[in-house]
Amino acid sequence: MLEKLKQRTLISIAFAGLLYLAITIYIDFDLLLLSFTKFNLLLIPFLLLLSLGNYLVRYIKWNYYISILNIDLHKKDSLMIFMSGLLMSVTPGKIGELLKAYLVKTVNKTPVSVTAPIIFAERATDFLSLTILALIGAYIYDYGRNAALIITIVILIGIFILTNRKLFDSIMKFLSIIKFVEKRIESIERLYHSTYTLLKIKPLIIAIIISVLSWGFECYGYYLVINNFNNTIDVSWSFFSYSFSTIVGAVSMLPGGLGVTEGSFLLMLTSKGLSANDAAATTFITRVATLWFAVIVGILAIIFFQRRFGKINFNNNT
Repeated sequence: MLEKLKQRTLISIAFAGLLYLAITIYIDFDLLLLSFTKFNLLLIPFLLLLSLGNYLVRYIKWNYYISILNIDLHKKDSLMIFMSGLLMSVTPGKIGELLKAYLVKTVNKTPVSVTAPIIFAERATDFLSLTILALIGAYIYDYGRNAALIITIVILIGIFILTNRKLFDSIMKFLSIIKFVEKRIESIERLYHSTYTLLKIKPLIIAIIISVLSWGFECYGYYLVINNFNNTIDVSWSFFSYSFSTIVGAVSMLPGGLGVTEGSFLLMLTSKGLSANDAAATTFITRVATLWFAVIVGILAIIFFQRRFGKINFNNNT
């Protein structure tokens, strides 16, 4: 399975390369190069530190979920596992971060059905925090209100359904007549119990607050990049634009939101007066400092994990 994940990551990188090449050709390479020469390289360490701040705050949420489910995991191992999941940032909806559940299984034999809901809860609260930021901006700037509102409502409905025990019991009673489901009732029950526990009101609110803080780091980094090219765009619009574009990319279910997120960045930046080449340079720099930096951190974490625990075994992980 790890080989498949590597292949998919390489495919995503190749797709991104073709996408960025197409944008470069469309924009005009010489003009794009001119925009890059205007960028202050001293900002790069700050951008990477802000992205790292995002990961570390999200790690706090991951660890909070681990503690709620009473999973015995050393903090160092937990950090290594969380950072390994960043490699899967280029999978559709980051679903590849289920890798973390397999890594926990490798370390302490906790069933994947217990830990997998953590990844779902992480994505749900990330989505909610970003849609909250996007929704506020949508009403302030009168842009994309309906899209932000619909996404928020769909997520909340999904959470309501998953935390309704009576509805779950009714569905399972109906589905238990199917042999495939009947044989897996125990795993499904564990899966649901973890999901139900993580999405209760208190942990949900705490996780959303943590998520807003974590994504705020990358939003601010985006503002710094924009400000390098146009200092008339305020920080609130930058937060809105980054949140909205990230959500649109995630909803597309394309690996890492490739193409859709970049397109949204370009459209919104040019609408604020940036030239096409400056908008493209802003987009490239932002994606390198966020998405692709995350992939690099994930690769390094996987290497350290395998040095400590040996080759990852995906067999009998339920």
